[in-house]
Amino acid sequence: MARYKLTDSSPRLLPVDLAQQLIPGTFEHALDGLLDGELDLSAFDARVNNDDTGAPAYSPAVLLKAILFGYSRGLVSSRAIERACRENVVFIALTRDSAPHCTTISSFIRSCGDEIARLFAQVLYLCDRQGLIGREMFAIDGVKLPSNASKSRSGTRAEFERQARRLEATAARILDRHQRNDTQVTGSEGAANERVERLQREAAQLREWLAQNPDDRRGSRGSIRKSNRTDADSAKMATSKGVIQGFTGVAAVDAKHQVIVDAQAHGTGSEQELLLPVIEAIAPLLAESSLVTADAGYHSDANLRQLESLGVDALIADNNMRSRDERFADQARHRRTPDPLHDKSATPRVGKKFTPADFTYDPLRQTCVCPAGKTLYRNGRNVVSNGYVGVKFRGAESTCRACPLRDRCLRTPEKTVTRQVVFFRGKADSRAESATDRMKRRIDSPEGRARYGRRFAVVEPVFGNLRHNKRLNRFTLRGRRKVDTQWKLYCMVHNIEKLAKHRTRT
Repeated sequence: MARYKLTDSSPRLLPVDLAQQLIPGTFEHALDGLLDGELDLSAFDARVNNDDTGAPAYSPAVLLKAILFGYSRGLVSSRAIERACRENVVFIALTRDSAPHCTTISSFIRSCGDEIARLFAQVLYLCDRQGLIGREMFAIDGVKLPSNASKSRSGTRAEFERQARRLEATAARILDRHQRNDTQVTGSEGAANERVERLQREAAQLREWLAQNPDDRRGSRGSIRKSNRTDADSAKMATSKGVIQGFTGVAAVDAKHQVIVDAQAHGTGSEQELLLPVIEAIAPLLAESSLVTADAGYHSDANLRQLESLGVDALIADNNMRSRDERFADQARHRRTPDPLHDKSATPRVGKKFTPADFTYDPLRQTCVCPAGKTLYRNGRNVVSNGYVGVKFRGAESTCRACPLRDRCLRTPEKTVTRQVVFFRGKADSRAESATDRMKRRIDSPEGRARYGRRFAVVEPVFGNLRHNKRLNRFTLRGRRKVDTQWKLYCMVHNIEKLAKHRTRT
């Protein structure tokens, strides 16, 4: 009969040298050395007030090691990091077998925004001292990520008012129906009462929020933005995978070694208003020969004029840049076509909308007749739009409301009252050149195309590292300040990786 060695399911205590678990050249070894000797963590001492009384606190170095190494391994939850500090030998070696609780980890991240910003700057200084920042080109871009907020709880004050009225009216109807029927105690009455209580509770929460927030959230141009009752700083954003409720993480990346020189998180999907804050943040790093690049999301004539006044050399693409580039003449063939097996139903045909070409315009008499044969009245002789001047006509409300062609003339006939049409006759002032025109001429030149073409290879791999390798698919905190801290921590992980690899090669 064959004999085998005995195995013990309860072996004796095994000795482990924790220092040997941090292998030189790895991220964890570099992280341990940075936080124990090279980075100044004295700013965190002001958060602790236990000199005379109270239990000893966890060292900020221990907490930062657990958090940053957890983020590098794709662990974003504080509970997952706590579990790793008990079970994973590398986490145990980094934290010196201290095993901080998840509430301690979570509270540290939520309350150390200013200290984390200073620590990010220290890591950036070390990268600069090691020669990892070239200052030749900085690429700015952003990524939209969901936040810890409910998309269904977004709206304007007017929408929340209507929701509260509907909830109160529904609860009143249910109560009125039961009173009219004069029902006895039945099994369904308890469920109805629970529903009434739930509706009244939700309506009361809406009324309380409206009382605490008397004004709508405003955009940079004064337009009303939807507020979110779960996280007031987050915003609804359109992405390639649908509309999300979240934040935009913006990063400015140096081209030499893809070091992130600035990281900010904002609760807005409009990237135009985020360009200048990033330029202001990286201004100390800009040299005379530095080039700043950004995609079309950051393009606006106001931004370009501000960059010119600041003397910043920049290449900011516009929405039509690729249409002017012959290299992208066949880009339409790369677009994804709909799956024929997904939906077998016939595509409903939508009637073609009337364009300005369908209107009869007489430039001499300055008159315009719509396809229905009605004369529109002129309400603008020198209307300027996007640098072009034209004549604007508008239909009379009395004729447009009863027009049989209303559905073909208006995109949203249920909302729009009358049709407007503009006939352009040329540029507003051929002698005046806008900042957008100057940027188009620069970016369309062979030199501009070559320099701007490097942007994609600089910034996109950074987001690929953070989103795929580090598994950052959503922000887990609420409030712009806390989300900004979490975004800086992830970007700090990226920079420490660059620093560790550079020191290994040298």
